[in-house]
Amino acid sequence: MKNPPVILLVDDDFAFRHVMAGELGRLGFNISAAACGEEALKVAPDLEPEVVLLDLQMPGMDGLQVLKGLRELPHAAEVIMLTGHGSIDTAIESVRLGAFDYVLKPCALDELQIRIQRALENRGLRRRASLLERGLTPPDLGNSFVGESPEFQELLHLIDLVSPSDSTVLITGETGSGKERVAKLIHARSARRNKPFVVVECAALQESLLQSELFGHERGSFTGAERAKPGLFEVANGGTIFLDEIGEVSPPTQTKLLRVLDAATFRHVGGTTEVHVDVRVLAATNRDLRSMVRQGLFREDLYYRMSTITIQLPALRERGSDIELLARHFVEVMNERFGSSKRIGPAALRFLRSHPWPGNVRELLHAVEAAMVVCEGVEILPDHLPPAIRGGERAHAAQPAAASERLLTLEELERSHIRKVLLATSGHRGQAARILGISERNLYRRLQSLDLLS
Repeated sequence: MKNPPVILLVDDDFAFRHVMAGELGRLGFNISAAACGEEALKVAPDLEPEVVLLDLQMPGMDGLQVLKGLRELPHAAEVIMLTGHGSIDTAIESVRLGAFDYVLKPCALDELQIRIQRALENRGLRRRASLLERGLTPPDLGNSFVGESPEFQELLHLIDLVSPSDSTVLITGETGSGKERVAKLIHARSARRNKPFVVVECAALQESLLQSELFGHERGSFTGAERAKPGLFEVANGGTIFLDEIGEVSPPTQTKLLRVLDAATFRHVGGTTEVHVDVRVLAATNRDLRSMVRQGLFREDLYYRMSTITIQLPALRERGSDIELLARHFVEVMNERFGSSKRIGPAALRFLRSHPWPGNVRELLHAVEAAMVVCEGVEILPDHLPPAIRGGERAHAAQPAAASERLLTLEELERSHIRKVLLATSGHRGQAARILGISERNLYRRLQSLDLLS
């Protein structure tokens, strides 16, 4: 059962405190009372009230002084000032200083109840907004960046150099090389670290939806736009927006992005008012944007504006000395997650070092996770690794197929591989999705289309 809201009533009038505390208690509130400002500031830190009913005119510390003290507490309450007719101007000043509202004494109980409920709703909204902002703010992931190769150390040094600036950064690299993680680390080490970090997956959204998501829209601007909606640039205001797979953005959206980068302004879809934002832009792509510029597929001016600073992530095969370090790190992470104490054996490590890793660090992570799941002992052996890592599939593919051997279709190969992963994970779709490198929702769709649902 939910605990009743805690209300602190601060008033030097004993009769008023006694009557009002009794009435508010009868309405279901948890009431505490203080006879002066000094007492209120003394009990508030331990009491952590959600709403404070604060008399404006009191001997000693007056209401405005107490209000200022309450606003400095870590768990700031919503404050409703209690005032007489002769001090309305002062009550209005208290709202400017951070009070939620004020009511005139003597006040009707039903009116005060309504003000308290509104204050509680406002406090709930502020707390949810704070939680959302913290959820949009990634921690410093530096400890999870594992590698000792010169290429990787050079990457970390460049991240340290660019993070404190507000410059736009283009992060390039193959799929699975960790572009989003680099973007999060740049944000976490910037002056914007306590503000939102908003990810936009450009390749996953249709053109019309992408513009609406980025820039927001006005009510009635298109079919289904029943209410106005702010864009993700507004959500990221003060922080960082990360445009993943920027190479997939169409020319019309490229034009709008160029305006945001140049002038920090844009218009909602269907709107006429200029919206100003203060946002740092990070972008990533696994495509060759220079080649796309030459082909007329990407705006040259946007490319040069986006690539103020370019960070090229090395492929995993280019820093082969880090493969063993990463594999052992992932085993430690999985041991902590699964509550196990497994280790990776030297024979399995030899296979990992010889694999070309077209899927880069992400592929290595999934391979280690798959091996951890199917390993029943303490040591991960080559047989626990996925077939592609062991080289069996590559060796088989290198041999010409016999004339009588029927080559499998892509759908048959996909069905076979998904079955193997599900078998290895004992049918756990969440683990299977992580190993396959797709979302659980996408896995469900694939199971449905391949008639593998049971």
